[in-house]
Amino acid sequence: MIIRIQNEDFDIAGVNRELLAGHSDVGAIASFIGLVRDLEDDPLQHMMLEHYPGMTEKALQGIAEKARERWKIIDLAIIHRVGELRPSDQIVLVSVLSAHRADAFDACEFIMDYLKTDAPFWKKEVSGQGSKWVKSRKSDIFALKKWDN
Repeated sequence: MIIRIQNEDFDIAGVNRELLAGHSDVGAIASFIGLVRDLEDDPLQHMMLEHYPGMTEKALQGIAEKARERWKIIDLAIIHRVGELRPSDQIVLVSVLSAHRADAFDACEFIMDYLKTDAPFWKKEVSGQGSKWVKSRKSDIFALKKWDN
């Protein structure tokens, strides 16, 4: 399992090669890359992401373990960037390996839904109109409800 919090950009192909090393039982890889998006009404200059080292990795590990308990996962990666990021920069990567695509897709979506709400990252958007901390969106909280069963 790969869990990384880093300032540097990531390469999805390289991460997936790292995950696949030594596995011949993988039938599917589901990957998601999240990007920093521009603001609709006020162009984003940059976003600052902060976290508490140690605490954040532990939270991501917990999310990964919940996914492993629920689906047949061979391996997975969660890489989240911190620091100053600009529109179109990659911010998060989730890759899930499994024997079958349904497990890979579902686990990848589950992990992302939990990252959006339960991972201890703090995001500040900086634009021409100033800066503001990003709050949890109702749609992100609602997305978690589908996993309650």
